[in-house]
Amino acid sequence: MKIRHIAAFLALCAFGLGLRAEEQVYTGFEPHNDFPDTAQIDTTAVAQDMSPEEIAALDTAATAQQEGLNPGAIIIGHVTDAHSWHLFDWQGKDGKEHSASISLPVILLNDGHLDVFMSKRFEHGHADYKGYRLVGGGMEKEEIICVDQNTGMPIVDAQGRVKKPADLSITKTAAAILIAVALLIWLVLAAARQAKRRGNTAPRGLQSLVEILALHVKNDMVRPMLGDKSDKYLPYLLTLFFFIIFCNVLGLIPFFPAGANITGNIAVTGILALITFVVTNLSGNRHYWKDIFNTPGVPAFLKVFPLMPIVELVGIFTKPIVLMIRLFANMTAGHIVVLGFVTIVFIISNAFGAVAGGCVTPVAVFFAVFIDLLECLVAYLQAFVFTMLSALYIGMAVEEPEAENA
Repeated sequence: MKIRHIAAFLALCAFGLGLRAEEQVYTGFEPHNDFPDTAQIDTTAVAQDMSPEEIAALDTAATAQQEGLNPGAIIIGHVTDAHSWHLFDWQGKDGKEHSASISLPVILLNDGHLDVFMSKRFEHGHADYKGYRLVGGGMEKEEIICVDQNTGMPIVDAQGRVKKPADLSITKTAAAILIAVALLIWLVLAAARQAKRRGNTAPRGLQSLVEILALHVKNDMVRPMLGDKSDKYLPYLLTLFFFIIFCNVLGLIPFFPAGANITGNIAVTGILALITFVVTNLSGNRHYWKDIFNTPGVPAFLKVFPLMPIVELVGIFTKPIVLMIRLFANMTAGHIVVLGFVTIVFIISNAFGAVAGGCVTPVAVFFAVFIDLLECLVAYLQAFVFTMLSALYIGMAVEEPEAENA
């Protein structure tokens, strides 16, 4: 096992996955704690001036909608990305609920101008800063929009869409990736130092854990799929397995610096699948491409039509899409189920009183712990499946015909 290759590739993954792309098409904007409920305002009304009385009425309506427990917002807010890292809430002496969170860098590119500041400037979505406003959160996607600093009204373009800057911020997911990569590099390098120090003696501690997993990937996933070409792709596939399983496990630990739903973010799983897609098709030999456009064992009329070449070309793109969706869906589902059992306690308490909530708590906690333990198995299985299928796809691309191997 070449530890230096693994460390170098992890650093590359940290750079690539740390970037965050934002959609720039926006047809409305989300309810906000201290601003008008703009979800019910069409783009024509947004462009018009509103009286203070109208804004106050909308503000009251939005506040009334947000009172009480919203399980959906709690659950979705946990599994989606954010511009700050929420830790916990507490009730202050003023009777209001306060939030403790870690501020993260906000990096915005607006009309060629770069603005960099910390997310605490938004005061958890209660304040504007430099003509920007943080909207969404909970059930809605958290985004930053441009607002007029004098009137506080959102700025719209000629098409009536709310203007948004290019968001290159270090969000919760990006920060969690950097933390996971740093911890993983330390873990692998520490195991390498132990192996060098002990020489030929039996491995112990971190060395034993890393070697067992590395040999498992090499002997049970890579070599059966790639044969004598496995050494060439082993660094990438080892990196893939270690990164996915490490992020999966960190997501199950409910306190900082863990707890982020890294592999439950489809942008992350999409980048991992894209890397596999690129490696597979750049490694493909002439027989791989020949079989796509001239599939052996298929009637000639299906090749002329050409039905089979189209099917094979579509298959090139569906393979990474399946990899992306499988990992994303399985890890997100686990978090949602666990949080669902936790919020049941508060739902029952609000509906039937504290006694009923106390009675259902042991059952909810039991099932939440059971699902969390099951997620430990899922964390490994998803890393295993993603790595094995990546090795399979690469193996199919570099495989030589049997006639030439004979």
